[in-house]
Amino acid sequence: MKLLVTGGCGFIGSSFIRHILTTYPEYRIINLDALTYAGNPENLKDVPGGERYLFVKGNIGDSIVVREVMDGVDAVVHFAAESHVDRSIADAQPFLTTNIMGTYVLLSAARDLLVKRFIHISTDEVYGSLTDEGKFTEETPLRPNSPYSASKASGDLLVRSYHETFGLPSVIVRPSNNYGPYQFPEKFIPLMITNLLDDKPVPLYGKGMNVRDWLFVEDNCRAIDLILHKGRPGETYNVGGKAEMRNIQIAKEVLELMGKDEEYITYVTDRPGHDYRYSLDISKIERELAWKPSVNIEGGLAKTVRWYRTNEWWWRPLKERLSSESQGFWGKKDK
Repeated sequence: MKLLVTGGCGFIGSSFIRHILTTYPEYRIINLDALTYAGNPENLKDVPGGERYLFVKGNIGDSIVVREVMDGVDAVVHFAAESHVDRSIADAQPFLTTNIMGTYVLLSAARDLLVKRFIHISTDEVYGSLTDEGKFTEETPLRPNSPYSASKASGDLLVRSYHETFGLPSVIVRPSNNYGPYQFPEKFIPLMITNLLDDKPVPLYGKGMNVRDWLFVEDNCRAIDLILHKGRPGETYNVGGKAEMRNIQIAKEVLELMGKDEEYITYVTDRPGHDYRYSLDISKIERELAWKPSVNIEGGLAKTVRWYRTNEWWWRPLKERLSSESQGFWGKKDK
């Protein structure tokens, strides 16, 4: 199989490329990435070039580039996205351009070039927020609450429309919060780990009571692999880690792993429109594709902490770049 992977220099995309090249020795991959702030070629430093892997720098909104790299591929796995909620609150324009218009360009090319499978990577955030009860199923109405999740929901609906109207064999994947090696250090877990490695405090929105379902990135890649090969066109699959935890609990787990006490937690002003809880019902992918998460949250966090401890060469330049930005996207300390 020959795959086009968009956003393959990002966190999940690079992990997926590594997974596919390792699992399927006969597969070939073209990686199309614009190398925006979170796209890092160092994520795939260990992947050799040659006949099996080709990197192309380009934007998914450029229809000429997209059609050149997509011509002759069997499937598209679409990761490319602007993905940080706080950045979308500060400026939504790049999210609309990439997550909606970029997805449209890819879908149009896939339709014209008769691509056999289009896998669209979405997020559980498109469903909105839950109280302490219930779970999101694939049939839950979309009620996004941030500019980021609204742009991703719009992309989902475009993908659905191209299946319903044009018969494009597309599948939507909605994972929960991913974590693991190579995650950009402005995200919650790597931000905590890298701050603590520098003996700095860790920021926590509000009182840390928001709930997320955590999914180790390698488990997500296994799920996307199965969906690529066996998922039913026109369907949506939730992919969750069965690891619901409050943010304060995650912070305490990381502190314990790193030998730090809770005095390192700094509570900051909560994010506007901060979703309270996400929880995914994953019975569909369990039933249809026999997938389930294999890495529990304790083991996954331990692996993640070890990786950041031993790979300072990777995260240190990114961290320094972030520190040069105006206070990042974390609010002011609460009194």
